[in-house]
Amino acid sequence: MTDEAYQQRTGRFAAMLIKQAAWPAVIVLACDGFAPLVASARGALHAPIAVLALLVAAASAVVVLGISALLALDVLLFRLMASHDNERSGCGAVDDLLARMRLRPAPSSPRPLDDRVAGTRRLLARQRITFAIFVIAFLTAGFWMPR
Repeated sequence: MTDEAYQQRTGRFAAMLIKQAAWPAVIVLACDGFAPLVASARGALHAPIAVLALLVAAASAVVVLGISALLALDVLLFRLMASHDNERSGCGAVDDLLARMRLRPAPSSPRPLDDRVAGTRRLLARQRITFAIFVIAFLTAGFWMPR
């Protein structure tokens, strides 16, 4: 991969990643902002299934927001990589930064870009699964709320 192709690929991945980190967080925050109002207005605190579904939705919302924060950190790390001339120096800069922040031990050689992208894609998959759990629990709570 040429140096310019590396920078473009890394920049595009960071741009895609910020969108993927933001939209689930915005939806979760919007839904969680209105959930207590709707639940109290409809008497959901008297339906045990609705209460359980709201608790599951709240727990999964926290996880979705946490993963979104991790993805936002990954965006910054990919942008740092893209600011370097080649893959070796960019990945080395990220490894150095993570080691100085004591988030990861310093590796003997920098991890390649493909490994980093694969790890971030696994994190994205976890976010989507957790977001699906949130949506199902949130809709279940709405279905079981007394009318």
